[in-house]
Amino acid sequence: MSPNLQTQTVLLTGATSGIGKAAAIALASLKATVVMVGRDRARSEAALAEVKAKSKNDRVTLLLADLGSQAQVRQLAATVRSRHPRLDVLINNAGAIFGNRRVTVDGLEATFAVNHLGPFLLTHLLLDLLQQSAPARIVNVASAAARMGDLPFDDPNMEQGYSQTRAYGRSKLANILFTRELARRLSGTGVTTVAVHPGVVRTRFGETASFWYRTGVRLLSSFWLSPEQGADTVVWAASAAEAATLNGVYLIRRQVSTPVPLGCDEQAAQRLWELSLRLTHLQSEPGPT
Repeated sequence: MSPNLQTQTVLLTGATSGIGKAAAIALASLKATVVMVGRDRARSEAALAEVKAKSKNDRVTLLLADLGSQAQVRQLAATVRSRHPRLDVLINNAGAIFGNRRVTVDGLEATFAVNHLGPFLLTHLLLDLLQQSAPARIVNVASAAARMGDLPFDDPNMEQGYSQTRAYGRSKLANILFTRELARRLSGTGVTTVAVHPGVVRTRFGETASFWYRTGVRLLSSFWLSPEQGADTVVWAASAAEAATLNGVYLIRRQVSTPVPLGCDEQAAQRLWELSLRLTHLQSEPGPT
């Protein structure tokens, strides 16, 4: 049976296209209050209207934020806290890949900033709200592309030898390590967290990648999963009763799987945590600032 999430509030980033929009429709169809987060106003408002129409649920709202800006992430968290007395599920889905090296307004390499540091900061700023709403869940959308990544300790801004695949891979490896360390720190709080590999999905993802990447996507995309198929494990992890006790694991097709070896390195997870705290200007203890 499908769960009824009528009493639950879900915050979903990257919700205006692809996996995120498909997940928003599915969760809204389960009667959840869904807060969609997008970056482009026109695209986001169109997605909001589509989600409401397809789910037949009016309890869907929209917030705008660029996860590459820490100021906007902080404002997003503050707005969520002011409007919603509870938060049952946080889905960190927004992601990007850039053909050329970009630097954010905070002076950080953009792929790492959007895909890891933005979710890291947002999660910390909302953790106490999630704990007050426990049992609660955090779902981090990672990727098997983590196998192409390395750890950013010596060069977090990729000033030496930028590569779009390496930058994306390290950000997805960071998602897995963040999930692992967050689960360890949240043990006993009633808040659980998992990382999900959604599969290779036909989406608009990669619009800012190199010409050759975009060309490859066009040629191969007919063999890939639909957004709805890609969103399946994300929605299951966020809503299914049998997923409620999963914590710190990596999921593929609703099954617990083993990530790349670096994704199982507990010392690396702790080092990444400390680096991320410094780069987001957070205190050691999570919570609002």
